[in-house]
Amino acid sequence: MKRLLLAGVLLLCAAAANAETKTAIFAGGCFWCIEADFEKLSGVIAVESGYIGGKSPDPTYEQVSRGGTGHTEAVRVQYDPQRVGYDKLLDYFWRHIDPTVKDRQFCDAGSQYRSGIYYQDAEEEKQARASKAALEKSGRFARIHTEIEAAGVFYPAEEYHQDYYKKNPVRYNYYRYGCGRDARVKSLWGDGH
Repeated sequence: MKRLLLAGVLLLCAAAANAETKTAIFAGGCFWCIEADFEKLSGVIAVESGYIGGKSPDPTYEQVSRGGTGHTEAVRVQYDPQRVGYDKLLDYFWRHIDPTVKDRQFCDAGSQYRSGIYYQDAEEEKQARASKAALEKSGRFARIHTEIEAAGVFYPAEEYHQDYYKKNPVRYNYYRYGCGRDARVKSLWGDGH
């Protein structure tokens, strides 16, 4: 019985060790859309909408959407590094945004909708810069405006923004279609983006 109990404890400890997760932070325009995109990727555990890159502490949606706080709408992606690597997240990110425009994404304009990769350590910075350099070297786009910056403080958005696409599917789908997001992504990256 003791041996069986000890084996069970060891299995639980091993499962906890394997359950280590990491986070990554990206901005790709409207956080409702980029959240919905990342939640479809295998290995992603959760995605949280929020704000990053600004100077105002604890900003609200109204403050950020008016501009002037310096923040951009972003998502914090919690993922299982055993199932999906940071390099895969970067590739997925690029193929779900328009990196060719400055201070906008699709129908949303202003620095609060700029695209960005916000690294949390030296390895993430190295991989992010390498992925951007590879995209630039490919010659696919004349210029890439996506910023790569140290993460700083990520402020979670208000609760009503979290999983917006699930809570308000009709309004979300109307917005996404009307904004031309999927059509533009397809024109930039092709069907398999």
